[in-house]
Amino acid sequence: MGFTIGINRGMRDIRSGSRRRTSDGTAVAEYTGLWGWDVVPGARASAGACSCGRGDCPAPGAHPLDFAPVLAAGATLDAVTETWGDFPGASVMLPVGRAFDVIEVAEPAGCRALARLERMGLPVGPVAATPDGRAHFFVAPGAAADLPGLLYRMGWDDPDSLDLHGLGPGSYITAPPSDRGGLGPVRWLRSPALDSACRPPEARLVLGTLAYVAHRSRA
Repeated sequence: MGFTIGINRGMRDIRSGSRRRTSDGTAVAEYTGLWGWDVVPGARASAGACSCGRGDCPAPGAHPLDFAPVLAAGATLDAVTETWGDFPGASVMLPVGRAFDVIEVAEPAGCRALARLERMGLPVGPVAATPDGRAHFFVAPGAAADLPGLLYRMGWDDPDSLDLHGLGPGSYITAPPSDRGGLGPVRWLRSPALDSACRPPEARLVLGTLAYVAHRSRA
């Protein structure tokens, strides 16, 4: 109940908040206020160089900025605007393993699996596509650690052959509409909705279809 009240308050803040809005600030406030996700300002990349300033950066434009604070779930538009003003041009990054884990698969397989899941009426959370051709399925926390065991119990003895990967605590994903790695923007294949964003589905409900389609795609 308290979480729902917080979300409703976040919605009012977004609709009636500060006049000093920016497109990035509004997007971040939607993530914190509407969907209940933490957000971290992230680096950008241009011509292969990362805005973090490290010449040997291992992930240009695809990691949180050093010393950047976490904007916690529930942060209002005013709070977001104030913090984001200290990191102009930052990308929007979401810590994985808190409100959700991610199952990553090749985008073509992800698109086919998403269509199949929706036809079958199975619960599906948000799904994002990255500019390097990957699809991110948002699922309930804990999925990354359970993924090998879940696949084995479903009869997949060699999960590495499926090109399915779980992202859990310690991982960060770039959120739409931010650029990732200088390659282009991340976009939604299935936009967040209040029910599925706050309560993403258990991995087992989507994993069978994802594994089947990923296997067929690589056959």
